[in-house]
Amino acid sequence: MTDPIAMEVFSNRLLSITEDMGSTLIRSSFSTNIKERKDCSVGLFDAGGRLIAQAAHIPLHLGSLLGSVHAVLAHCDVAHMRDGDAFVLNDPYLAGGTHMPDIAIVTPVFIDGAVRAFAANVGHHSDVGGPVPGSISGRARSIFEEGLRLPVIRLVRGGELDEDLLALIAHNSRDPEERSLDLKVQVATNVRGVSLMRDLVRRMGLAAVTAVVDDLLAYTARRLRNRIRDMADGEAGFTAWLDDDGLGGDPVPIRATVAVRGDTLAVDFAGTAPETRGAFNVPESALRATVYYTVKTLLDPDLPPNSGLFDCVAIRAEPGTLVNPRFPAAVGARSITCNKIARALFGAFAQLLPADRAMASSHDSVPAIIFSGPRRTGDGSFVYLETIGGGMGARCDTDGMEAIHVHLTNTSNLPVEALENEYALLVDEYALVPDSGGAGRHRGGLGIARQIRATRDGVVFSVRSDGHMLGAPGLAGGMPGGTARLVRNIGTGSEETLSSKTASIVLAAGETVRIETGGGGGFGVPSERDPAALAADLRDGKVSAVR
Repeated sequence: MTDPIAMEVFSNRLLSITEDMGSTLIRSSFSTNIKERKDCSVGLFDAGGRLIAQAAHIPLHLGSLLGSVHAVLAHCDVAHMRDGDAFVLNDPYLAGGTHMPDIAIVTPVFIDGAVRAFAANVGHHSDVGGPVPGSISGRARSIFEEGLRLPVIRLVRGGELDEDLLALIAHNSRDPEERSLDLKVQVATNVRGVSLMRDLVRRMGLAAVTAVVDDLLAYTARRLRNRIRDMADGEAGFTAWLDDDGLGGDPVPIRATVAVRGDTLAVDFAGTAPETRGAFNVPESALRATVYYTVKTLLDPDLPPNSGLFDCVAIRAEPGTLVNPRFPAAVGARSITCNKIARALFGAFAQLLPADRAMASSHDSVPAIIFSGPRRTGDGSFVYLETIGGGMGARCDTDGMEAIHVHLTNTSNLPVEALENEYALLVDEYALVPDSGGAGRHRGGLGIARQIRATRDGVVFSVRSDGHMLGAPGLAGGMPGGTARLVRNIGTGSEETLSSKTASIVLAAGETVRIETGGGGGFGVPSERDPAALAADLRDGKVSAVR
């Protein structure tokens, strides 16, 4: 296909299918994590496992989707698949996943009696077992502490759901009904995708669709090579830091070096720490998703999201390191590390790109708070998980955004009304954190304060967070953003500052936990800030008169 308009129309037709699938998944799910927070993603792949379209949901889930489809193809020859089959999987080492709570469903698309494509989706389930509610603990020492491991398993055979297998998965969770219902919705979401792909082929013809997919991927690769070629040849590196390895100790380095040579780009993670004792290790699928996200964001945000952008990017990561761990290293908190990898990559690219395309570091974390306990009314228990945003880094021409997810995560917040209706919890405060944005000609965005109170005895609280010791670095003379903190029973005689990797704290009715997330780094020398912008910040309470 040489017509650029027709190419754009076809690309958007594929994206419309994924958007339809995503809408089905979100609107039909039962858990707040998917129906309210939209912690899910969908994608379409060709018969060879090449990504042809992904909805604009969670960049990190690109790794889960890619890895899952490739794992299905490695496990089961397409000749042995049947129309109506669907596979379930989640394991990072056995099935290309990125951590256990992200459960993927992969469904072959049969056309004219053969597999011509795959519909895939992934949803973050609030609990998949393990010793800690939510199945994520920064202190986990191996993958065996992180919940139910699912290799590639056929959940649906020829259109018949395996109810026994579904029950096994569901009852390894603290909320089996929610697991069962959400997994059924994931299966149905792919059925919708299969139907829409068949409609597309029916209208265009199989040969035409196959040819256009090849053209689209080739166009994407060619366009990205042109963007890389526009950069001057060179090499730059940057080091980001985790506060610790999940079990305490010194800060942990993540080193990324970016090298541009002609129309190819290489990313090398030499200098990154060995794999950690805790759960901050990053599986291969998650590392690739992080690198591809960064390249697309910085070089060509409008690049079609497909496998064409992978061909000219080489990634090197030594086995046994934080970014390429060996089995059975724990990986549950990999999203925090992935955001710090993005920080290192953004820092390296800032030295290779024009100033108007650079950005100071953001809070670059995705702290997750998990509460579990007896339901607000009636029998049974709940597991509430939420990832909290923070401040975005400033740019050369604008302040950073406040209270936002950055980089690899893109979930919505859980509305206070939904939280208090579903769970035995009350939200005392939900606000911006004053003075948390780094000063500069343009100020970093502010972090979030969220303070939650237990309304029943026996509520168990856990958290995985970072950035409590080291704030987001500024750029071009800008100051670093504020650090995060976690406090139990703030403002009382029993006030206690908690570790950023606290697990299984039992709260009595009336006790509170407050998390404050970090702010973004500033851009430019603070003395150059527009006095009118500073006055507005003072008036709005975003900065104090004396800092």
